[in-house]
Amino acid sequence: MNHKIHCQYFSQEDLLGAGCLDLHMAMDAAESAMLAYRDGDVLFPEKIVQIFNDDTQERINCLPATFTTEKICGVKWVSVFPPNPAKYGIQNLSAVIILSEIEHGFPIAFMEGTLCSNMRVGAMGGIAAKHLSREDSEVIGFIGAGEQAKMHLIAMKSVRPSLKVCKVAAKLAEEEETFVREMSPIFGDMDFTTTGSDLGAATSDADIIVTATSAQAPLLKPEWVKPGAFYSHIGGWEDDYGVARQSDKIVCDDWETVKHRTQTLSRMYKEGVLQDSDIYGNLIDLVAGEKPGRETAEERTYFNAVGLAFADIGIAYAMYKRALDAGMGQDLKIQNEMIFEHAYLKDWVRLTPETTD
Repeated sequence: MNHKIHCQYFSQEDLLGAGCLDLHMAMDAAESAMLAYRDGDVLFPEKIVQIFNDDTQERINCLPATFTTEKICGVKWVSVFPPNPAKYGIQNLSAVIILSEIEHGFPIAFMEGTLCSNMRVGAMGGIAAKHLSREDSEVIGFIGAGEQAKMHLIAMKSVRPSLKVCKVAAKLAEEEETFVREMSPIFGDMDFTTTGSDLGAATSDADIIVTATSAQAPLLKPEWVKPGAFYSHIGGWEDDYGVARQSDKIVCDDWETVKHRTQTLSRMYKEGVLQDSDIYGNLIDLVAGEKPGRETAEERTYFNAVGLAFADIGIAYAMYKRALDAGMGQDLKIQNEMIFEHAYLKDWVRLTPETTD
């Protein structure tokens, strides 16, 4: 009997080379995942969080999910080390994803997961923008210039090709310059402007505003959010309470999850200045057509996503299929035989402890 177990390994470069940096694909996969979850076709256990430093929130999380109809189980193993950029000059987030089929329970893919994780954040913001931003949006403004901001720009431009101007404000001038240097070649039809850390200059005339920082401070002010603007809130506490108070619609990826975290909205909820009734709905309500999105040109709309790992697994499965079709990746041998079938097992068994001279 054949007891070989193999899976496919995909590096980040394999996935990029296969054309997986496709936010339309990611948004389609995320929407399908949300609909499957609503229909009871997703197993979604609580994530496991291991925090190594309470002050810096350095942590590794384990986030599983299963799509019962697709018969695919996946897990994202993601590390978040906020001090990394300042201390070591390296990224603060890295991830890997394992996918298994659930007919036999064998793994089918081991893949780099940072790309997928960042794409999921951008995809959820893009889906929200599709429903909540003005179709004629021309100016997008960023507070924050890191990986999440860059992915959000790709997502927003994917759903709002009318965007012509991008303004960016970051803590350091070199962060703004890096953002422009890396993103302007992708979007030759857009004008990019650095602001010298002037947050108001980046956001006050923007049709779409994105805050993507690791700061825990009310950076975005309500007077900078003009009528008709759509705001995508990515991090923990990035905006003044007044931004939410003046919003006509507040939408979350999942309000019940958001309210127990450390976002601006959850802070307001815990302080009693925001009620359940103040939340317009969850993103799935808009995707499923159960509630309308933007209804007037002057509405201020607010979207907050805390992150739903089943969307990561749905996107990862779409990336896997595309990369497989493109012939990318390499075979990863798990085993050729079961343990006690190996002909040379008697030579490999250690029966006595190792000794040192």
